[in-house]
Amino acid sequence: MRIVGLTGGIGSGKSTVSNLFKSHSIPVVDADLVARDVLKKGTGGWKKVVEAFGEDILQANGEVDRPKLGQIVFTDQGKRQVLNRLLAPYISQGIFQEIIKLWLKGYKVIVLDIPLLFEVKMDKWTSPTIVVWVDPETQLTRLMERDGTSMEDAKSRIDAQMPLDVKKTKADIVIDNTGSFEELKEHFLRVLKQVTKPLTWTEFWLSRQGAFLAFGSIFIGVLVCRKAL
Repeated sequence: MRIVGLTGGIGSGKSTVSNLFKSHSIPVVDADLVARDVLKKGTGGWKKVVEAFGEDILQANGEVDRPKLGQIVFTDQGKRQVLNRLLAPYISQGIFQEIIKLWLKGYKVIVLDIPLLFEVKMDKWTSPTIVVWVDPETQLTRLMERDGTSMEDAKSRIDAQMPLDVKKTKADIVIDNTGSFEELKEHFLRVLKQVTKPLTWTEFWLSRQGAFLAFGSIFIGVLVCRKAL
């Protein structure tokens, strides 16, 4: 199995690229969706976060007020690190469970859409890694237009993340999204050819088909040896 790492920054267009993969029948494990699940009322992640941040972050129905929590951690690096540390084990477990489900279904290529791919060191489990990049000015402008926020608020949210220029240096593949959507799609199709090329032998043996073939070969070998004896 080939596990492709996909990341970017807020306002870079990572979600657009993620949706392009889905539209070409490449399954995507979305870390943000996993994070929502681990914050649901009554879960282990929910309990840890409420203990750390207090009940003021809860809505009337007991669910976490995600925008309120986001505002708290975006403006305080220490609290952001606390939140990431608390949720990381639950999110990692959730991502692993999704990978297993896709492995059992026989998918040979999957994409992990993880905003903090490099920060939480999950890039060591993915190859290749893809960064969706835009220049700082474009990122700021698109974020302000998308969310209708002030320049100060948009800058604060961007500064809370690893700079895209740094992520760019860590990537195997960089998708430049400073142009039009049509240009992005053209670039994406070139990347799609790269990530869907035939599996290496190592990747094949890690796939469901490879594992079954290996098991079958061992089983047949055992039977042959028993008959020989």
